[in-house]
Amino acid sequence: MVLPALLLLCLIPPQDDMAEAMKLLEANQPAQAEPLFRKVIAADPADFTAHFNLAFALSAQQKDAEAIAEYRKTLELKPGIYQANLNAGMLCLRQKNPADALEFLQAACEAKPEELRPNLFYAEALLQTGDGEAAAQHYQTALNKEPNNATAQLGLARALLRSGKPQEAVPHYQAAAAANPAYKDAVLEAAQAFEKAGQSKEAASIYQQLPGNAAAQQRLGEILLESNEAAAAVPKLEQAVAANPSVSNLIALAAAYKRNKQPEKAAAQYALAVQSDPANFETRMMLGRELRDLHQLNPAAQQFLAAAQRQPDSVEAWNELAGVLIVAGNFEQGLAALDKVKALGKESPGNYYLRAITLDKLKQLKPALAAYQQFLEADKGKLPDEEFKARQRARIIQNELNKK
Repeated sequence: MVLPALLLLCLIPPQDDMAEAMKLLEANQPAQAEPLFRKVIAADPADFTAHFNLAFALSAQQKDAEAIAEYRKTLELKPGIYQANLNAGMLCLRQKNPADALEFLQAACEAKPEELRPNLFYAEALLQTGDGEAAAQHYQTALNKEPNNATAQLGLARALLRSGKPQEAVPHYQAAAAANPAYKDAVLEAAQAFEKAGQSKEAASIYQQLPGNAAAQQRLGEILLESNEAAAAVPKLEQAVAANPSVSNLIALAAAYKRNKQPEKAAAQYALAVQSDPANFETRMMLGRELRDLHQLNPAAQQFLAAAQRQPDSVEAWNELAGVLIVAGNFEQGLAALDKVKALGKESPGNYYLRAITLDKLKQLKPALAAYQQFLEADKGKLPDEEFKARQRARIIQNELNKK
């Protein structure tokens, strides 16, 4: 958060050093004023005004730790000075130390309980230390003083969110955005809270309010897709891709096209994703499956091969490659892919059957018969149709071999 200027305590004793130091401070020369304030303190360590103004000069030089120590000394000498408590608390927040800020800002609020600034900063310290309920009360007090204060509206929204009240937080996020457009996307915090709570409908309503936010439109499209509303999801995801053609956006749009029964468009998006990240194993596999389902077997094989080359231990990639090659009639290459699966020690009954029918097509009868028999021994009724075909072919092959 941006801290406003600290308050200057204009109590100027008649000493020449003090008067000169104050002139320098007012002329925005805190580094030159600092040694004069120290000289006054050396002459009179109990001069609380000198300690206060030294603290101010130190804070203007970003010497926050020293400034806070001087404000503490000021308050020891003269308890209850409002400006000292407020300034010290603000510096603790600037130093990302909200726990230390609490004591100062609480005292400032007690001194001026209806004022905007002490309530605003005390609420921030409470929120940062995890007390959402108390923070909300002080943000509300600040808003009572200044209803259109964007910082207070945003703080109240976050305090309510921290307190588990996302529905109540939403209008305050909206009020903050109305007062300061820079806070327009902050309401996404509430959307994320809704999603975490499993309230996707409420989250979607927020994403709908941010048509210019590509990430919000992507997530809206994904929610619609998850809700089986593919037709509604497509334009949202198209908008997200137009704004940011990232791999994740392209894949989400491809999934929406696929669910919307537009496989050619889905394949085109997967292809763009592959172009964007050629080394991505998953996108290669997605494109390969889409091309396979479109019966574009050779292009599909190219994608599965590229995926397998990137992850040579992927049984899935070698199996997909073997399947499309064999269906396309590339039997020798298909067998080579099956050999990769075998080398990985991951053959399944389906692999034995695919090997058998491939060897059968190549007229390699003895190894084909062995593969059929291996399939029948391993399958144990899981693929009854294939077992029936395997028994028939095994019987025929055995008869042919017996004739030789």
